Amino acid sequence: MSDRVFVDTNIFVYADDRAAKTKRVRARTVLSELIRARRAVVSTQVMQEYFAAAIKKLGLSPERARIRVERLNRLDVVLIRPELILGAIDLCRLHALSFWDALVVRSASAAGCGRLLSEDMQDGQTIDGVRIENPFG
Repeated sequence: MSDRVFVDTNIFVYADDRAAKTKRVRARTVLSELIRARRAVVSTQVMQEYFAAAIKKLGLSPERARIRVERLNRLDVVLIRPELILGAIDLCRLHALSFWDALVVRSASAAGCGRLLSEDMQDGQTIDGVRIENPFG
């Protein structure tokens, strides 16, 4: 199994959410370990979703949210290409995932990640060779 770990948007949002005290600490701990070890992987989808959530949910200014997205860009980034979209559609149909969750799983698989950290999907489930783990559970 690959030691690369795909990180879903919600982990980054919790890391910056002052209202989510326990989850914020856990998210920051997990992220710092992965980033320091150069194992964290994201996608352009995660970058976009983070920007939108940072403005809407966290109340960050667009300028501050952009700085955070620039930091995400320093990680290993999967570019969402048409073949990933088509693969996500197949995963969506086969595993009853939302399209957006399927696109995250497909991106993680395409990047060779053995694990996907997300609060939004079923903990312990393996899809497309990627094990989903909820770091808060």
